[in-house]
Amino acid sequence: MDDIVRYIGRSSLSLSEAMQRIEQNSCGILFLTDDDGVLTGCITDGDVRRYLLAGGSMSATVFEAANKRPRKAMSLEEAKALYHRKNYVMIPVVNRCGIIIDIYNGEEGELYKKKKKALHLPVVINAGGKGTRLDPYTRVLPKPLIPVGDFPIIELIMKEYQSYGCDEFHIIVNYKRDLIKAYFHDSGEEYRITWHDEERPLGTGGGLRLLRGKLESTFFFVNCDSLLTANYESMLRFHRENGNVVTMACAYMNMDIPYGVVEMGENGLITNIREKPLMSFLTNTGIYIAEPEIIEDIQDGEAIGFPDIIKREKDRGKKVAVFPVSESEWMDMGQLPELEKMRSRLYGN
Repeated sequence: MDDIVRYIGRSSLSLSEAMQRIEQNSCGILFLTDDDGVLTGCITDGDVRRYLLAGGSMSATVFEAANKRPRKAMSLEEAKALYHRKNYVMIPVVNRCGIIIDIYNGEEGELYKKKKKALHLPVVINAGGKGTRLDPYTRVLPKPLIPVGDFPIIELIMKEYQSYGCDEFHIIVNYKRDLIKAYFHDSGEEYRITWHDEERPLGTGGGLRLLRGKLESTFFFVNCDSLLTANYESMLRFHRENGNVVTMACAYMNMDIPYGVVEMGENGLITNIREKPLMSFLTNTGIYIAEPEIIEDIQDGEAIGFPDIIKREKDRGKKVAVFPVSESEWMDMGQLPELEKMRSRLYGN
């Protein structure tokens, strides 16, 4: 039972607490029980995403967002048959009272992984920044070439998109761009890259103007310090079904505040005190799906951040939306401590 406890939580947990448990077990699922240990439901990253997109609150109980009819088995043999019949992550085994006594996750602990669908979209990578948060490394190497294990970050990003059949890359470069180009020239790997040179810094969005007339389809746009391992197929489907011009991938984060938080009203009156609360919020990962029409709205030589472009499109009445992803699906290397975390998560050391 000690091995399966990390996959089980009470139905009374808050959604934020359940998300933390999902992050900790690294399998994207938590089975829910009542006070007597009886299986009442399960919650996955996808359930959380659908709940939030439908207007749900991060402060809700996990049971509000849960699947209340989870697939279960009465024996290990039945669990194996169910597991291999369809794309399940785990199958709980329950006794006659409905209490979880085992969990099956595949032969020898290997989780079944669904084959990724080929999307064949162009990928635009903004690789022109100086990477000042990674100083002093970036005094020698441009941020895209800083190694994370066996590969530089830009190549890890490209390989992730290639796993979805996306092999047309447009890379916007400025700072130390000759080094970036030389790396790919000498790497021995074959990539379909079109280079776009910024002559002066244009922010995280202005460089897109260099691609005017060169993109005719929906495209991925990514900053060169973020790696996302979420389901891009689901993100693209959401983008198209809702008719968005921009869809922003946002990670739902949970942060323990180590202080008492005081809320103040008029004349300094205390309205609430929360001791060391858990704060939940969505943060921009710097990864987007966009339509080429937004490029036409950027002026020649305009220096602008991509979030400002999104706000401008919204103000013009166009649809922009958030696609929530799990914190565990997002890796950021914008700062040195985060760079080490990314290396550890990718290579396990």
